[in-house]
Amino acid sequence: MKNLSAVFYFLIVVVCGTTQVRSADDAPAPVRMGSGAMTFDTVPGWGLRPDGNSALGSTHGGVAVDEAGNIYTSANAGVFVFSPEGTVVQSYLGGDYTSLHDIEIRKEGDQEFVYGARNQAAEGIKFNAHSGEVVLKLPLPEEAGLGQVKFSPTAITVAPNGDIYLSNGYATNHIFKFDKNGKYVMHFGKKGNGMEEFNTAHGMTLDTRYEPARLLICDRNHQPKGRLLHYSLEGDFIGEVVTGLGMPTSVSVQGDYVSVPDLHGRLVVLNKSNTIVAVLGHNPDPAKGRSFNVPQDQWIEGVFSGTHGSCWDADGNLYVQDWNVAGRIMKLKRVR
Repeated sequence: MKNLSAVFYFLIVVVCGTTQVRSADDAPAPVRMGSGAMTFDTVPGWGLRPDGNSALGSTHGGVAVDEAGNIYTSANAGVFVFSPEGTVVQSYLGGDYTSLHDIEIRKEGDQEFVYGARNQAAEGIKFNAHSGEVVLKLPLPEEAGLGQVKFSPTAITVAPNGDIYLSNGYATNHIFKFDKNGKYVMHFGKKGNGMEEFNTAHGMTLDTRYEPARLLICDRNHQPKGRLLHYSLEGDFIGEVVTGLGMPTSVSVQGDYVSVPDLHGRLVVLNKSNTIVAVLGHNPDPAKGRSFNVPQDQWIEGVFSGTHGSCWDADGNLYVQDWNVAGRIMKLKRVR
């Protein structure tokens, strides 16, 4: 029976137009990583198609989880929705769904919406998570008085009252605040390497570990090493949270913990005191860490490359996306 399964699998691969032959017998074993309460096992093959290859195409995006536990991840081609078991159950491809560098999901009434920062399309966007209907777009606001500057948004997040924050991280490094209807309110920050400046404001989320909640922002290219910053929802500098993080690309909060992908090929987990309590998927090869061009046949189970996006589910599992030519997303199952 095992040999017949292998033959059947080979036929599927040939029909799909690839000579790469894989079988369940070739699947790597799970890899355990982390420590203490932040211990995880990888789930080999999670998110791959039946032929063993990535469903995503190249990835340079984020990860979000909806109320039902489905996992959304943005690739260059669009947004893919996975079941918790790793099967694609929905996709939004082309047009308005491309170039989503960062995504978050928010429930509003009885609906859920995806908020996204479209770096190459020069806009923020909001669309219905289940129908795909686009309900709001956020271009560079003329009211900001900045003239014809480059607009390349990298991160987006939403306050409890619906105010939207959009970071122009690949350009001026201003963070723009809009109300829930998309009306420009204000902007703050600027490009630089000073204490209250951003040298690539790359990732951002609402830090709900504190009352009142505040913005948690990745200053990815700060010198000498990347750091996280806190700002109030009114745009006031609060303080430097932690430094020495390599190149932090995004942040995701669950309870007292924050996951922080580092583009060098690792993910760190911080506790409420912003102390590193776990390092996951560390890549010891400097040629592979911070590398987009790692083909799928060179992926190593439990070792990340250009770690870019992450999100927790309700059970404390982590979903991690690499910036990757073939499109890599991984599930890390929490060990309790």
